[in-house]
Amino acid sequence: MNKELLLTAGIHLLVAIVILGFILFVVMYMIWGLRRIMGFMQVRIGPNRLGWQGLLQTPADALKLLQKEDVIPKGADRWLFTIAPIIVFVPAYMVYVVMPFGDGLIAKDLNIGILYVSAITSIAVIGIVIAGWASNNKWSLLGAFRAAAQLVAYEVPMILALCVPVIFAGSLRMGGIIEAQEGGWFTNWFIFRGYGIPALAFLIYMAAGLAEVNHIPFDIMEAESELVAGFNVEYSGMKFALFFLEEFAAAFTICAIAVTLFFGGWHAPFPFLGENLTGIAKMAVSLFWFLAKTAVFVFVLMWIRATWPRVRVDQLMNFGWKVMIPMGLFILLAAGTVVTLGWVKL
Repeated sequence: MNKELLLTAGIHLLVAIVILGFILFVVMYMIWGLRRIMGFMQVRIGPNRLGWQGLLQTPADALKLLQKEDVIPKGADRWLFTIAPIIVFVPAYMVYVVMPFGDGLIAKDLNIGILYVSAITSIAVIGIVIAGWASNNKWSLLGAFRAAAQLVAYEVPMILALCVPVIFAGSLRMGGIIEAQEGGWFTNWFIFRGYGIPALAFLIYMAAGLAEVNHIPFDIMEAESELVAGFNVEYSGMKFALFFLEEFAAAFTICAIAVTLFFGGWHAPFPFLGENLTGIAKMAVSLFWFLAKTAVFVFVLMWIRATWPRVRVDQLMNFGWKVMIPMGLFILLAAGTVVTLGWVKL
């Protein structure tokens, strides 16, 4: 019995290490990709010196941050100041437990997968508020208050949008939602079904997701022109890096969830592109399609970041409370109506 427990614990530890390594790798080269794409779109030079095409620039930056002195401001709450970056990063890591990377490539396909994602991603705001308050800096505190207001305002329409594919699939399980979109052709993905209701839900989800991950045009909590750097202005070294590690990991998560709920997850757009494979080949092909779709959305996020201006804080809050939440309630009612009346085949 002890051997079985040790084996199970070893497998879980290995999965946790693999997921952590995947997050670190993805974030490292998302940063490189963002710099290259923004450099291209804004007609300036991106990283191109260190390594081939600048591929070693981000690892060099990470090494530099590891060597930086860890400075804690005088008057700061040392304990809370230290644990705040951990509280922010851990939820961004834990959400990957239910992420369906491919057919059979999911750590734990929970029956309440969507509820788990919604609950675990909401924890980050606690770390942000703690970071702003513990820094003993008015700009940090203002950034933390903005973050709390922004995340609360946009959490509601995001959850309402997430409920739409749940209603169409009849399941809270991430794998179950992907299974409801199988059929060999891309027309079976939720984004192309349901009289446009899932498509509207997708737009609401992505807009709310941009605000949730503090992404332009909704990066109010880190508005450099107003708050120096927001809630993390007093942080240095790896504590500073953890905040940005969480931000980029959350951006990838938002895109991955969009692919899972609205764009068929790991399913290929056409049946002749790998749907009839079995075993390891099917797992590999399904992983490829999931990551390829997610990469497209990551590129769109970078495109937005390179081209759109930042909105004002009053515009942000008005849009969330007066536009996003009413639209979210409307599409939720519409989704329930068409499913109840049998207009959509489950």
